[in-house]
Amino acid sequence: MQPALASVWEITQATNRNACLNLVVLACWSAIYSHLSIYRIKDIIVVSGYQSEIIEDEISHSVANEITRTVINPDYEKGSLISLLTGIEALHTDKDFILMDADVLYEQKIIGRLINTKINNCFLLDRNFIHGDEPVKLCVQDGQLVDFRKQIDKDLQFNVQGESVGFFRFSGKTAKKLVAQTRSYIAEGQEDAPYEEIIRDLLLENPENFGFEDITGMKWIEIDFPEDIKRAQLEILPYIQ
Repeated sequence: MQPALASVWEITQATNRNACLNLVVLACWSAIYSHLSIYRIKDIIVVSGYQSEIIEDEISHSVANEITRTVINPDYEKGSLISLLTGIEALHTDKDFILMDADVLYEQKIIGRLINTKINNCFLLDRNFIHGDEPVKLCVQDGQLVDFRKQIDKDLQFNVQGESVGFFRFSGKTAKKLVAQTRSYIAEGQEDAPYEEIIRDLLLENPENFGFEDITGMKWIEIDFPEDIKRAQLEILPYIQ
């Protein structure tokens, strides 16, 4: 059974992202729809915030218009956590779904790993990454995920570490838990927390319910800064055109 799909697409009002906006909208959306159509995904939700009209216009003129719903997070400046809640609530499904950061360019095989995986709640892990404060890291001990965060405790025991691609497959049961945990964060005044913290909470609570696919060697890039555009054009676009 093919999963439904929610795509968290949030572009914040940072100066460096303004320069990337057109490429993110045009290239990422085109690639996402092209790849998903191969796997016959029939329900796409795009969550937008800053300059959402640009995203809506691009989608409305695309062949994906009939199967895509756009929902707006008016509180996008508070962070991605509210976008997560907005997207999942709009999905209204008890089936598996795929959650995607939409500022990522990637080759088709990557999304194929999520769609074809046997893992109910699945992360994507890339062992080839530049260590530092920015990457969201996945830590694995003897095949089991033990953490998911930018800042990893120096005393944590693990024998594999990689970067999260920002694409996930979750079950309908997990979707309900994500919604409940997100609402709890908001009620406690933590709406500015990154949405990864919500996912991390569920992972640490029941690590046996989660797994990962290793996509090391596959091509992808997250577009955060102007210099990422050149890398995307040279290293990624040839693999998705």
